[in-house]
Amino acid sequence: MATTVLLSKGRYRARLAQSAEDIRAAQALRTFAFGIRQPDSDDFDMQCSHILVEDMRSAGQVVCCFRMLTMDHGREIGRSYSAQFYDLSSMEGFGGRMVEIGRFCVHPDLSDPDILRVAWGAMAAYVDQNNVEMLFGCSSFAGTETEQYLDAFAMLKHRHLAPKRWLPRVKAPDVFRFAARLRRRPDAKKAMLRMPPLLRTYLMMGGWVSDHAVVDRHMNTLHVFTGLEIGSIPPARKRLLRAVAG
Repeated sequence: MATTVLLSKGRYRARLAQSAEDIRAAQALRTFAFGIRQPDSDDFDMQCSHILVEDMRSAGQVVCCFRMLTMDHGREIGRSYSAQFYDLSSMEGFGGRMVEIGRFCVHPDLSDPDILRVAWGAMAAYVDQNNVEMLFGCSSFAGTETEQYLDAFAMLKHRHLAPKRWLPRVKAPDVFRFAARLRRRPDAKKAMLRMPPLLRTYLMMGGWVSDHAVVDRHMNTLHVFTGLEIGSIPPARKRLLRAVAG
């Protein structure tokens, strides 16, 4: 079977998973990166396309992965992973093609920023090739305690809440309603230090979030619903992404 390479830059290559073995490699990295005891797999794995970022100087070691669930329009959003945790009925009227990005992780022992750049470049290539108009998913903070993230949540409240027409409503039983509860002004430096790298990148592109975080004790995370309308990405950022995608 031919390898479907989305992007190759320097030592890293991003490609679509082609086999059950590829998906098992992604699941193994997820299990390690998320620090969970049971293998990280679910029914969505069989419905999604999986992207693997490999280090070609280390025998093709998988250093980053994520999965994508493609929908032709908002009326399909109820079948997304995120819909288990958020009431997304407000987004059912979205008319364009959507992709849910899930289980995004980078090998925790690696800090090369080029890994994230290649992952985003591959995402940009997929978006362009498939006429995608919105990316969305759950962006996770490690752990379930809110105290260390209060500046980050305050910044999300003040600068990055979803437009009212798309704002998800509460569905999960255990949530932190940060937009309603927080009165503090964010310390920008502390906020960005505590902001997960993936979410930070979404926000730089013009992304937005729900007004509450879900407390996911199974995955030991707090997560916010995150959306990014492709048409609203600042032109300079879009050019940068496409330059990476080559």
